[in-house]
Amino acid sequence: MAMATDYYELAALADQLFAISSDDDEKLAGTLDDLDPEVRRELLASDLLNAYQVFFYFFRERPGDLVEDRLLLHAASDLATGVVIDEFDIYEVILSVQDGAPVITVTDGEEELARFTGRSALRDLERFLDDGL
Repeated sequence: MAMATDYYELAALADQLFAISSDDDEKLAGTLDDLDPEVRRELLASDLLNAYQVFFYFFRERPGDLVEDRLLLHAASDLATGVVIDEFDIYEVILSVQDGAPVITVTDGEEELARFTGRSALRDLERFLDDGL
């Protein structure tokens, strides 16, 4: 998908959003809600936001410290291919964004064991893990 908004315009918009939100995750998510859907989608897939900001936008909650630290180290654009957000035993939990929606995948490195999509993906993952995989 080609970017419809000029990069410099998108960067200026991101700067405005950061100024408005003053590093408040909830305010940033709210201002993203108010954007034109296509512009928002471009920002959520860009290098102008980090993966944590995208996580918070979709799920409106803070993950644990380790997950937050991992997401802060990645640009939002990294979510196109996926970012490992958690590990347990031989399994990895990967967050990606596909077609503008969050996707959480549980894998053993070779096989996909579960996939959850949409804004309920985090809750669906928690239920899956509570049920013992």
